[in-house]
Amino acid sequence: MSDAGESRSERLPLVHPPAAVGADECAPRVAGVLLAAGTSSRFGDANKLLATYEGTPLVRHAAETLVEAGLAPLVAVVGYQRDRVTAALSGLPFTVVENPQYDEGQATSVRRGVEALDPDVDAVVFALGDMPAVAPESVRALVDVYRTESWTALAAAYEGERGNPVFFDRQHFDALAGVSGDRGGRRILTAGTGSALVETGDAGVRRDVDTRADLDRFG
Repeated sequence: MSDAGESRSERLPLVHPPAAVGADECAPRVAGVLLAAGTSSRFGDANKLLATYEGTPLVRHAAETLVEAGLAPLVAVVGYQRDRVTAALSGLPFTVVENPQYDEGQATSVRRGVEALDPDVDAVVFALGDMPAVAPESVRALVDVYRTESWTALAAAYEGERGNPVFFDRQHFDALAGVSGDRGGRRILTAGTGSALVETGDAGVRRDVDTRADLDRFG
């Protein structure tokens, strides 16, 4: 999930969200997991998740997107400087869980997030704490495609290029709990026959912050 790019061999079908989705009493219960445990090694001495964009920590921007998208329940996975990151999420409706293995790669946070989900959720959206410009509408687009089509693994896209966040039906939860390394659920997304990209028209789904130069470009 951490890699927003893709090779031609990983090209997935591109779909567009429906024009409208009506109210549905049986709508799926979609959880949100915020991955906010990393060490920010390329950002220098500071924790990039706590760097500010428009006066607000990056991680809080990312968290507010999931809240505004209407996902529930919400889980934040923290690790590096966990107390400070948790404080940045104060007042938001997240259950915060610690990943003591955060330095072993993003997959450990994905596993921790899956383990923390309520057993009755139908699907989950994974969002990255270093992506402050994702629109709530882009998250809802993933949910709307899931509700109206048969895809089980989805990634937000801009101009046909894969980005984040990503969406998985519960049938993938066991596989997500078994991922390793720093790719998160990328292999599950790119290998599945039920996988697709959702065109959002939102450049924010391709814009993460790895370095201070990245953050300066958000200004």
